[in-house]
Order: sequence, then C-alpha cells, then structure tokens
Amino acid sequence: MTSKFNSLSDRRKLLGAFVLGLCAIVPVLATIFDEPYYINLFGRIMIWAIAAISLNLILGYGGMISFGHALYLGIGAYVVGICAYYEIYSAYIQIPLAIGVGALVAFIFGAISLHTRGVYFIMITMALTQMIYFLFISIEEYGSDDGLIIYTRTDFGTNLLNLDNPIQRYYLIFATLAAGLYFSHRFIHSRFGYVIRGAKSNELRMEVIGFPTFRYRLICFVIAGVICTLAGVLSANVEKFVSPDFMHWTRSGELIFMVVLGGMASIIGPVTGALVFWLLSEVLSRITEHWHIIFGPFLILVVLLSPRGIDGLLQGKGKKNWNDWSSIENQGLK
Repeated sequence: MTSKFNSLSDRRKLLGAFVLGLCAIVPVLATIFDEPYYINLFGRIMIWAIAAISLNLILGYGGMISFGHALYLGIGAYVVGICAYYEIYSAYIQIPLAIGVGALVAFIFGAISLHTRGVYFIMITMALTQMIYFLFISIEEYGSDDGLIIYTRTDFGTNLLNLDNPIQRYYLIFATLAAGLYFSHRFIHSRFGYVIRGAKSNELRMEVIGFPTFRYRLICFVIAGVICTLAGVLSANVEKFVSPDFMHWTRSGELIFMVVLGGMASIIGPVTGALVFWLLSEVLSRITEHWHIIFGPFLILVVLLSPRGIDGLLQGKGKKNWNDWSSIENQGLK
C-alpha cells in the first residue's frame, strides 16, 4: 500500500516538475529561437492556471461548483483599468485595492450563495456574476461592452520589477503561480483544509463534531476569490485591456473545464489542465478556423475516458480516491 502511495506521489511530483520547468524555460527558448510570441502565450496560460488553482480550492476540495468564479478575474482587471483611467499607476495602491474589492465581493456573494446547495448554488453564483457583468456593460464611462484600454501598466517603482519588460513581467507571473501552488498545498494539508474536505464529504457529520462549516466554507470562498482577483490584476497588465467579457459566465465554464481536465482535488491538476486546454486550442486554431468542432468533442472524450482528468491517469484504474471521509478521519478531525 505504501509503495503505491509513494509511486503516485512520485508521478505527481514528476508531472509538477515538468510543467513548472517548462514554464520556467520558455523565455530562454523563445529568445534562442527568436519567438517572443510564446512569452506572452505562456504568460496568459499561467494567469489562467492561477485562476484555475483558486477555483480548485472551492470546486475540487470544497465541492462548491461556482459558475461565477471568473467574476474575480474581471474585478482584478477592472481595478487596474479604472485606476489607470484616473492616472493611478502605483502597485501599492492598485493591488491592495483589488484584493480588498475582490475579498468584499467574494464575502457578500459567498454569504448569499453558500446558503444553497447543488444546482441552486450553481445558478445563484451564475446569476450574481451576470448581474455584475451587465452592470459593467451599462457603464459607458469605462467603455461599456467595448472595454477599457490600459495605456500604462502597474508601476512597482523600481527597475528591478518593470512590467513593461516582457521577461520581468513573465517571471512575476511565474513567481505568482509557484506561490499559488505552494499556498494551495499548505492550505489543503492544514487543519483548515481538512475541515473543508470533510465538509465536502459529509457536512452534517462535520457539524455534529462541532465545526462551523458555513464559516469555513465562506472563508475558503473568499480566499479563492482573492487569488483569482490577483490573476485578473496580472491579466490586465499583460493584455493592457479589460472588458466585461472577462467576467462572463462562459469564462467560468472554461475555468471549470481546466480544473476537471487536469484533475479536481489535485495540486498540480489545474495547472496541467490550463496548459493542455490553451496549447491544444492554440494548435487547432492554426490548423483550421473551425477548430471548435474538433476541440469540443476531443475534450468531452478525454473527460469521458478519464473522469478524474490527467491526475486520474496518474493514479491508474481502480485506485481509490483518498480525499474521502476515511482519510479525513485519519487526520484527527473526528
């Protein structure tokens, strides 16, 4: 039994090392082959990976299927865009403000949504997101549905971190991704994380034990929203543009697919899912303009053949999902 665990752990570590290693050397390879386009491409992929990591906290580990998570991507981007519109470029204003707004919205929407379960939770998260989406479409001051162009990127006040430099910008995104993975690992393997996983497995039993599951789930919801907001801040600085499309519910659907494709309740799964999702769409879009006809069925086939995503392929057939209640009991929470 122990050897099986070690083997699975080694395979996950190997996959994680490969994915992070690939992301780390992209600027070097792009410079050698004179292909700067790939620096921006992988930068965008890593931003979506950060957003997928945040969604995995509530979806994969908490069982909260949110069709409104992309809202926080839009909030982070719009805070940067609106600040730049009023000529406020300092990172020490933009980033704390984005975190504050993202946390506040996540707290309010989470407090409303978490009183529901199942399909009702899905629908209310989508409805709340669409409400904000249509709000920004109606604000002509900030470009309405045409979006808002950002002429000046976030300023950290030092040449050591200049976001106009594509290499420095890329490695800031990479560092944020690595920090997100580290935080996710520590969070999920903390006592707080085991309560979240226990609530997903058997919420009533966790409440009987004495854990206020609503409070735990709400805090987790807010943390996930803040991480996704930071991804939105990075996205605004890469694209130098923000529009209401950033927060449309279909974007949330794409995030869910990335998490499912990579493997829910897996630390590296969301990153792998984002990488495969965007690289595959990039390759197919260069082959044919009707690439969605190929892309959609392929992704559905992958999910049907491996319901646990790429992480499930690492586990192999018949392996038990060790995120169940019995493993949580073994962590001393009973």
